[in-house]
Amino acid sequence: MRNHNLRPRITVALSEHRQLLAMAAAGTSPGAESLLDEMERANVVQDDKLNSDVVRMGSRVQFRTDEGSAKEVTLVYPAAADISLGRVSVLTPVGAALIGLRTGQSITWRSHGGKKNALTVLSVDQEHNLSDQV
Repeated sequence: MRNHNLRPRITVALSEHRQLLAMAAAGTSPGAESLLDEMERANVVQDDKLNSDVVRMGSRVQFRTDEGSAKEVTLVYPAAADISLGRVSVLTPVGAALIGLRTGQSITWRSHGGKKNALTVLSVDQEHNLSDQV
């Protein structure tokens, strides 16, 4: 998987798209640049039209890396990030890669060090949705 550039279609809720686009445009980190790229190519839909298997802010996501390890994280805004609690900021490279993916989709992304990685979403749980926490 690592030799290919996987960029599947992604879908983002309208309310989150506005916030994420503004946050990414204001940032200077590699994660902000990745998030801006994702937001510019995203299919934006009304919040009530977003499928429940799409990763959004506050989603609990299980994914598998190209190295075979499975991880589970909650995608959050930067202020709520805490890796010890499994809360990953959307402004990190992996957070930017996860937003908008559906269960079963894979994406290629670059870590802070520039290493090319790939991940596949295994499941998405919206019970942890924190989308109102900015």
